[in-house]
Amino acid sequence: MDYLKLRLLKDLPCFTSKDLSYLFKLKPESALVQLSRYVKKGIFIRLKKDLYILRERWDSNHATDFYKIANILQVPSYISLTTALSFYEVTTQVQIKYFESVCQKRTARYEIEGAIFNFYKIKPDLYFDFVKIPQGDFFIATKEKAFLDALYLYSFGKYTFDIDSIDFSKLDLKRIKKLIKVFPERTQATFRKLCKT
Repeated sequence: MDYLKLRLLKDLPCFTSKDLSYLFKLKPESALVQLSRYVKKGIFIRLKKDLYILRERWDSNHATDFYKIANILQVPSYISLTTALSFYEVTTQVQIKYFESVCQKRTARYEIEGAIFNFYKIKPDLYFDFVKIPQGDFFIATKEKAFLDALYLYSFGKYTFDIDSIDFSKLDLKRIKKLIKVFPERTQATFRKLCKT
């Protein structure tokens, strides 16, 4: 397989053996052999079972490219918590190669080439209020929902949350008070205590 042809994969955030088979007209078995070979050579990075990325693409990714990868690593999911708050510049905390998402299926952690992708499971009735960012083609919580997701997990001892890092002037507190009504009483009490409302 010509490396110049492999560069066609650079436009894809990630790909599967089926994608490789289709693009290069390979039999499925041959595609799996090629994938294994190129992972060993360091040309491809394996993200999880049958999900890969061209190393050249990985090395040139921006934070929002990793957000899209996070969305693909676990479906459905959306970027939230401190990662989203940092995206909106609501927190002074800066996360480098550390990406947090909220999901419905299972809590999980992926460590890939020095990057960490954390997924936190929440109840289905709390899985709402996220948007798709067209420029990066990824799903992310609104800033108010990202704050509430963090507060919710924190209130149950499942997340470390630095409330002092939050710039409340960048949040719509009226909207937060409206959204928090569907959260458990423990989360609401934590909000009243921490935010003195």
